[in-house]
Amino acid sequence: QVQLVESGGGLVQPGGSLTLSCVVSGSTLVSLYRIAWFRQAPGKGREAVSAFTSDDEIDYAASVKDRFTMSRDNAKATVYLQMTNLRLDDTGIYYCAVRRLFDVREWNNPRGFDDWGQGTQVTVSS
Repeated sequence: QVQLVESGGGLVQPGGSLTLSCVVSGSTLVSLYRIAWFRQAPGKGREAVSAFTSDDEIDYAASVKDRFTMSRDNAKATVYLQMTNLRLDDTGIYYCAVRRLFDVREWNNPRGFDDWGQGTQVTVSS
């Protein structure tokens, strides 16, 4: 089993920035098929934010494209999500998730992931 620990959440004003981190243990990043960030707003379902595919391409949800940047440091086994120009509707719990082996489901399907972190709260409020 792969363990994931997110950090970096907090309270920020609209237009502000935050960078989230996800430390991965129990596997190397390069051996994982897919690594993703999801979020869940109060009263809503889990929504995909971004994901690294096995060939290192990155997919983003339309709502965060050009505002959020996903990156990785293989040596530190850490994945990052840099969030800029934050909006009120970015509020939610942000989760890191991994898929260990090939899966035919789309990158934004939460059922296509094996392991999840405990999440970190991001609150955008004035």
